[in-house]
Amino acid sequence: MGLAPLWRLRGAEPVDDLPAEVPAPEPVAPAPAVPTSRPAPLADFMPPPVASAAAPVVAPVPRPVPSGDLAGLGWEELEARIRACDACALCKRRKQAVPGVGDRQADWLFVGEGPGADEDERGEPFVGQAGRLLDNMLASIGLRRGSDVYIGNAVKCRPPNNRTPETDELAACFPYLARQIALIQPRLIVALGRPAAQALLNQEVRIAAARGKLFAYGEIPVVVTYHPAYLLRNLADKAKAWEDLCFARATMKRLKADAV
Repeated sequence: MGLAPLWRLRGAEPVDDLPAEVPAPEPVAPAPAVPTSRPAPLADFMPPPVASAAAPVVAPVPRPVPSGDLAGLGWEELEARIRACDACALCKRRKQAVPGVGDRQADWLFVGEGPGADEDERGEPFVGQAGRLLDNMLASIGLRRGSDVYIGNAVKCRPPNNRTPETDELAACFPYLARQIALIQPRLIVALGRPAAQALLNQEVRIAAARGKLFAYGEIPVVVTYHPAYLLRNLADKAKAWEDLCFARATMKRLKADAV
């Protein structure tokens, strides 16, 4: 894939020879549940919560309850609603909304931040330089776009100048992402970057502290890693993202083994 060697840690073995053990995940309180039947209970992968008097109390990010009229929507109706959405100011400067793309019954769901200029032009997520890097990231763990993989974003319209989505924009778009998750019922969600992680987990997130841990969206495990656009600006963190992908792959293996 051209950039594939960038995803091998110096001195590490190839992807097929991943270590048999991954670091035990640290417990994190789950976000509000979304009904799903496929993922295994997180109790199989996470130790019981341990109280800590020193742990800071973090206020949840404001999140609206998904609208009742979204609950019965299928894919075509949902995507039409997304394309016509005017729930926040992002609709005023977009060329088009970007619902998402991929396998609608995928085990893997990758959630990014929001569309960029190329995505706004083409109506598909991750099609620019960051998209090419994401494709290489997928290939490094034996995945490819559209095959058991769905790719979406926390917000469906491009923020001006590719800025980080604001809290109210994430909140306005969250019901669409929640409905997509309910339709896909993925086994595992990979949050690409801080806005995506905060939208899914409904709490403040620091990527450096969240790496290597299992979080939860309802009953669905969530792995947090860097956004490909960030990695293009911070090449040294590609090795860390490779570790996160290996952790995600090992988690998926556990989930599938438990389901047998």
